[in-house]
Amino acid sequence: MGGFFGVTSKEDCVMDLFFGTDYHSHLGTRRGGMAVYGANGFQRSIHNIENSPFRTKFERDVEELTGNYGIGSISDNEPQPLLIQSHLGSYAIVTVGKINNEEDLIRQAFENGHIHFMEMSGGRINATELTASIINQKHSLVEGLLYAQELIEGSMTILLLTPEGIYASRDRYGRTPVVIGKKDNAYCVSFESFAYINLGYHDCTELGPGEIALISHSGIQSLSQPRKEMKICSFLWVYYGYPTSSYEGVNVEKMRYRCGEILARRDIGCKGSCGGCQGKNGAAGMELAGRAINPDIVAGVPDSGIAHAIGYANESGIPFARPFIKYTPTWPRSFMPQNQSQRNLIAKMKLIPVDALIRGKSLLLIDDSIVRGTQLGETTEFLYQSGAKEVHIRPACPPLLFGCKYLNFSRSNSDLDLITRRIIREREGDQVSPELLADYADPDSQNYAEMVEEIRRRLNFTSLKFHRLDDLVESIGLPAGSLCTYCWSGKK
Repeated sequence: MGGFFGVTSKEDCVMDLFFGTDYHSHLGTRRGGMAVYGANGFQRSIHNIENSPFRTKFERDVEELTGNYGIGSISDNEPQPLLIQSHLGSYAIVTVGKINNEEDLIRQAFENGHIHFMEMSGGRINATELTASIINQKHSLVEGLLYAQELIEGSMTILLLTPEGIYASRDRYGRTPVVIGKKDNAYCVSFESFAYINLGYHDCTELGPGEIALISHSGIQSLSQPRKEMKICSFLWVYYGYPTSSYEGVNVEKMRYRCGEILARRDIGCKGSCGGCQGKNGAAGMELAGRAINPDIVAGVPDSGIAHAIGYANESGIPFARPFIKYTPTWPRSFMPQNQSQRNLIAKMKLIPVDALIRGKSLLLIDDSIVRGTQLGETTEFLYQSGAKEVHIRPACPPLLFGCKYLNFSRSNSDLDLITRRIIREREGDQVSPELLADYADPDSQNYAEMVEEIRRRLNFTSLKFHRLDDLVESIGLPAGSLCTYCWSGKK
C-alpha cells in the first residue's frame, strides 16, 4: 500500500510535513521520503524504514531541510518522492496505486522518445517514474495528469510538488482518498484525514474521483471536475484505514462498530426486529447450523479486529475482553512485511496471552479478514494450547476470492495464495468459470456453505461465519455502486 502527505505554507513547512507523513506509517513498512521546495530550490531525502520507524530515520533530515512547500511518502515498494526535470519544469512526485498495464506503457514511452528508466531491485521499473514519464508526454502538468489517469489501468493517485504549489490528482475512480486540511497561512493534502488534526489543521474539502487541484498557501484551485462514478476501496474501513480517519464522511471506527453489530444480529438470527431476543439483544439465543453457541467473551484480533468486536459485544450482550494483548512498542502490522515467514513471526510474537481470560473459556474471535489462513489458524491453535474450550471465528468481511487489481495492499502474488481459491481448485480443478466463482461468492449457495465449512475444518475453528457482502455495504453506509468490492465479488 502506501500513504502521502503534503504541506503548502507561508512559513517553513518541514515540521508539519515530518509529522504528517509519519502519521501514515501504518500504510507501509519499506521506504519513506520527503521533498521540499523553498529558497534553496528542491531538497529531498529517502530512507529505508524496514528496520527502523520513519521518525527515527528522518530526525536529522528535519534539521537540514527548509522550504514552504513539501510532500512526503510512506511506501511498500518504490523509493519516492522522485525529483523530475522535464520540458514541463522541475517537480517532485509521489504516487499511491497500482499499474496493471506497465509493459504497454513502458513500450509506448520508448516509442514516444523516452530514453530510459532506472531499474529497481528485482528488475522492476519504478511505478512513480513511469507515471512521471506519462505526465511529461503532454504540454502542461494538468494535461499530463489527466493523460496519466486515462492511460493507467489500475489506480493511481498523484501529488506533484512544484514552485507554484502542490498538484493533487485523485485516481479516476476515487479508490483512495485525497483530503485537504486548512489552518492559518497553510494548507495540507493527505491520504489520512486524522494525520493533520494534531498539527492544527481542520477539514477543508475532499477531492472527488479523478479531480485535480492546485494547492498553495493562499488557497485551493480546482483544475478538473470530479467524475460522477466512484469506486472507493471498501477495505479502507475493514482493515488498513486508521480508526480516527473518515473517508467520504464515514468514520472508520464507527463503521467497525456497525460491522460488529450486524455480525451479532446474524448470529442471533434476526435483524433487530424479531422481538423475541433474550438478554440485551438475544445473546442466549445464538445458534449456528442448529447448534447453540454460548461464548463467554467476544475478542478482536489486534488491532483492526478490536472495534469490530466491541460492536459485536455491544449488540449481543456478550462481554468484550482482551485474551491477548499486542506488544505495541516494537511489533508492526503482520499484514505488511515483504515475506511470509516474517509475517508469521510478527503475528506470533506480537500477541501476549492473558491466561485468566482463555483457560476453560469459549471465545468468539473477530478478525478483519482471512487471506491465506495461516496466521488465524496459528492464533487459534495458540488459544487451544492456552486452554481455550472453543474458538468461534467471525471475519469482518466476506471470503476473499480475488486478488486486488487496483491497489498494492495485499501480499498475495496470485489468487491461489487465497485459502478460498485453493479449496475451490481442489474441488473444481484448474479451470473455474466466472459463473462458478460467482456461485462460491453467493452466501446463500451450497458451494459457499461447503467452502466455508472446509475453511473451518482446516483451521480448526469451532464455528466460522463470514460477514455478508450486503451487510458490509450496510456497515459502511454508502451506496453499493460507489464502493469497490472486487476482492469479494469479482465485479469491477
